[in-house]
Amino acid sequence: MANVQDLAILSGLPKQKLLDLIMMQVRNVFRVDGLYFLAMEEEFGTAAAIRIDAQCWKTMAAIEARDIRKLLDKTQFAVPDIMNALRFTCWSLDHKDKEIETGEERGIFRVTHCRTQLTRRRKGLPEFPCKTVRCEYLKTFASELNPNIEVICNVCPPDKHPEELWCEWEFRLKDQMEEPRDARKTGELASA
Repeated sequence: MANVQDLAILSGLPKQKLLDLIMMQVRNVFRVDGLYFLAMEEEFGTAAAIRIDAQCWKTMAAIEARDIRKLLDKTQFAVPDIMNALRFTCWSLDHKDKEIETGEERGIFRVTHCRTQLTRRRKGLPEFPCKTVRCEYLKTFASELNPNIEVICNVCPPDKHPEELWCEWEFRLKDQMEEPRDARKTGELASA
């Protein structure tokens, strides 16, 4: 009964307010994740906190991929479909400053302004070495939708990176075994 009332309240909101509420709740996922991580880091150290965080996000990726598959009512996911599905993840929605490029056989996801990392800087904390956590998340997400898609990290902390690029992830078919390239230099991908 309460769920019916909740849905009635939500459906009565103006569209923009509903979208604002959704984005606020996405942000809350990352607030909880950040608070949880900081507490784990303080209690058990950074390495243990990263291991636990990576496992949590790996599980989250599988759940999200299955839910998005159902939401999109789709069973086959090529690279362009993976890139589209990625847009619906809480991780992607949390990054308002991102670039997504999609080609038939290759896609790129870049974070150009990372709120999490910049918040850590403001608090006097070092950059979070999120490569392991994000790698587990994105590889699991892509594999859940299409086991023939591989994910390559081109850059992500603790890697050195330019100020305007925090991380860059490449999605491609596994049989495309050439070396990863910076898609911005090759011009092969059409902006999404």
